[in-house]
Amino acid sequence: MTTSRQTKRKTKTRRKLLYTILIISMVLLSGVIVFATNLSFQTKNAMNKIYEPLDREKNATEEAENKIENAKAEDSAFTILLAGIENEEKAKYGRADVLILATINPKTEKISMVSIPRDSRVYVPDLGYQTKINHSYAFGGINYTINTLEEILDVPIDYYVSTDFQGFEDIVDTVGGVDVEVPFTFSAQLTGSLKWKKYTEGPMYLNGNEALAYVRMRKKDPQGDAGRNIRQKQVIQEIINKATSVSNIGNIDDMIKDVGNNVKTNIPSSEYFGLIKTYQNIKTSPIEQLKLEGEDTTIRGTSYFIIDEESLEEVKRQLQLNLDDFGQNAQSEIKSKTVHDLTIGE
Repeated sequence: MTTSRQTKRKTKTRRKLLYTILIISMVLLSGVIVFATNLSFQTKNAMNKIYEPLDREKNATEEAENKIENAKAEDSAFTILLAGIENEEKAKYGRADVLILATINPKTEKISMVSIPRDSRVYVPDLGYQTKINHSYAFGGINYTINTLEEILDVPIDYYVSTDFQGFEDIVDTVGGVDVEVPFTFSAQLTGSLKWKKYTEGPMYLNGNEALAYVRMRKKDPQGDAGRNIRQKQVIQEIINKATSVSNIGNIDDMIKDVGNNVKTNIPSSEYFGLIKTYQNIKTSPIEQLKLEGEDTTIRGTSYFIIDEESLEEVKRQLQLNLDDFGQNAQSEIKSKTVHDLTIGE
């Protein structure tokens, strides 16, 4: 009798334990589902808020868009333009003072990156004359800038991400600041407070406000605009590495909020996480840093950077090589031909 009662008690105890575990598991599972649903909802809203397709994408018919999407393989190479915008009062668009084009090839696990000096004297197709590259944005926004860069570099630009300087600060702070290797000691004035910050040669940690001054300074750099371009790419790479790291998943809500308020992009929400995954797979690969050589000059009282033709041809060749892996060149031709043919046929 005693043994039977003990057995029953043990059985009840096991059942209670199983029920408790089951209830806890259900609660945890419910929490995960709620979190995932909430995260998905916020991500979708944020993506919708920042999504700004190019004019040529707005004009493409639905049939053309479907053909373009089908033509794009998941592991095909692609290009992305990073644009830092300096907003001005009473100006519709501001100026693109930071322009960095990256070609990313998941198959070869190679990333090539080039900065376009802000004072580069270039032909702007939409204007019909030559002016500074950063003025292309001032006159017609990202569409004029992308049309100009595609003409200069002879590569298609699939995606763009633009942010103003406040957005840049917020994003750096959200990912927890950045660690940089300062190439030389200098002082720069911080925006907002107008205080002076000393940057000491060697490793330094920077918050958003400090990082902005670090990437904007050029007059004290021995290499001028070229040196600033190097620092810009250094910080952007650090931001991307930290933003896509597992340790920052807890900050995703804040990151979405910051991005939603200050960033514009033509990356559809359906492709956003795929691109992050692609970058995570190849982010340890060395980045090929390309450089546009040239010289500063003054024309009718305005300072310009004149790009060396041989240097430009070499940069174009390297960018095209990184895209030429069955994917991007063919994909670009499909995009252009499909949209053109369907537009003509309407």
